[in-house]
Amino acid sequence: MQVENREINGFLIDEFNQHGLEVGKTQGICPLCSHTRKPENKKKKCASYDWERGLGTCHNCDSTFQLHTYERKGASDREYVRPSFSTKTHKAPSSKVVEWFKSRGISQDTLEALNVSEGPEFMPQTGKTENTIKFNYFMGNQLINIKYRDGRKNFKLYKGAEKVFYNINSIVNNDTCVIVEGEIDALSLHEAGVPNVVSVPNGATLNHNNLDYLDNCIDYFEDKQKIILAVDADEPGQMLKQEFIRRLGAENCYIVDFLDCKDANEYLIKYGVDDLRSAIHTAQQVPLENVTTLKNIEGELKDFVKHGFKPGFQIGLQNFDEIFSTYTGQFITVTGIPSSGKSDFVDQMVVGYNKMYGWKTAFASPENQPIYLHAHKLMRKCWGDMPSPSDIGGGRWKEVSEHVNDNFYFIDMDKYNLESVLRKGAELVKRKGIKCLVIDPYNKIRDAHAVSDDVNRYTMDYLSKIEQFCKKYDVLTFIVAHPTKMQRDQNGKIQEPTMYNIKGGGEWYDASYHGLLVHRDYEAKNTKVKVLKVKFQNLGENGAETFFTWEPKSGSFVPQVNVLDEKKDESLPWE
Repeated sequence: MQVENREINGFLIDEFNQHGLEVGKTQGICPLCSHTRKPENKKKKCASYDWERGLGTCHNCDSTFQLHTYERKGASDREYVRPSFSTKTHKAPSSKVVEWFKSRGISQDTLEALNVSEGPEFMPQTGKTENTIKFNYFMGNQLINIKYRDGRKNFKLYKGAEKVFYNINSIVNNDTCVIVEGEIDALSLHEAGVPNVVSVPNGATLNHNNLDYLDNCIDYFEDKQKIILAVDADEPGQMLKQEFIRRLGAENCYIVDFLDCKDANEYLIKYGVDDLRSAIHTAQQVPLENVTTLKNIEGELKDFVKHGFKPGFQIGLQNFDEIFSTYTGQFITVTGIPSSGKSDFVDQMVVGYNKMYGWKTAFASPENQPIYLHAHKLMRKCWGDMPSPSDIGGGRWKEVSEHVNDNFYFIDMDKYNLESVLRKGAELVKRKGIKCLVIDPYNKIRDAHAVSDDVNRYTMDYLSKIEQFCKKYDVLTFIVAHPTKMQRDQNGKIQEPTMYNIKGGGEWYDASYHGLLVHRDYEAKNTKVKVLKVKFQNLGENGAETFFTWEPKSGSFVPQVNVLDEKKDESLPWE
């Protein structure tokens, strides 16, 4: 039987027979367990082959395995270095290395199955060439990246190579997969008869806002009905787990409990292959949405009792950070009269969150056009200067432009509406990991499915949909809202608007988690930012304000600390 080249989920099936099995045969040996069985059973037909689906099923070890390899269709928009696989630099693991893995519960057959090799490599941590274990990252038949580990437990990835999941071929055309935090954990699960396992390439840290390997491999998870998260039990691992749940969908995710063990390998060593396989198969689904029990939140409850409120996120400008901070999963209403700097200050906030925490932002900004000018504003803020024609193509230009390209996304539609923007926002959460969404201005992004013409009802429904989006995807959303009426004082000067000056103002104040006013005083040549509302008093102070001057070259707001100080230092007439 000839297997045709065809496309599945953005991948092209090649005709490579991964395990050397005879194409067309419906029964035969299992490439995962037959070699481990007693001599009289090694050639027994214990597996069924489905060549149309590209999957094999073993009736002895209850495993599934892929029959073909696959290659992604299309090319990345970024140029990566591709390592080469040479027998001179990639040798089969030596007996010493094999014995070390054996002490970790991992057999030589597993090392071969998951493309582990050995060879010399320069390690920057030691400053010299070391003998290293090499975890080879394949996509289809192509070597994409290499993870090196020396005897001192130093690691590095191949410089300039694309970051992808280790063992990614194992989950293609399989509706279930397991994600672990290290290559040795992936080897451990394969040893336990769970071959459909991938590992992140660079472990877990406390900042998981830039999972470029997930961005590069997101198509591999489109058809998954069950994604089992078997990450480490420490704090970075748990934060990584939450980010996977946010991006891959709680409805698809299951959680493994390693009991008193840190990770899969430790569990394998302590309890054996059968118990490890059982731990994976008995993984518990993430709790249902909209249903919470005390057990679900007991960890958060204990943390609150011990430490009180968690500090809010800040943008890195001291004068503003002193009066305002926020959590994710909320939305901020930003208002001010036209040309007051609302959009510019929101840009400054998201650039600040990006610098502080690595957060990515998507903009739905019909008025911030053309897009190249908006991108120019962001480049200036990230650069700290005005790029000149001589900078184009230089090192700094490439660095900043790539940073803006990878961290800020512009939702560009012929016709904007709230539903399409939130749908695109959800897609960008999944595919790019955004943490902020900017709607600027709200009146240009209407709710096309509004069921009422009543302005208060419309506003309530509009903000309710945004709130649901924020909570579901743990995103911080900014809504720029113009006031409908601009009041003037007795001197004819435009008064500062409040949230009640926005059309449907009462609903805006009640529903918004936070409210900010951006107000430019052209006479004083400064811009005031005032806190109109904070939902939680630990995050700011209602009515607090601070002042900025605008720096033309960088397009950034610079704290004008002397404004309030001068007021404080003013002497009273009788002093």
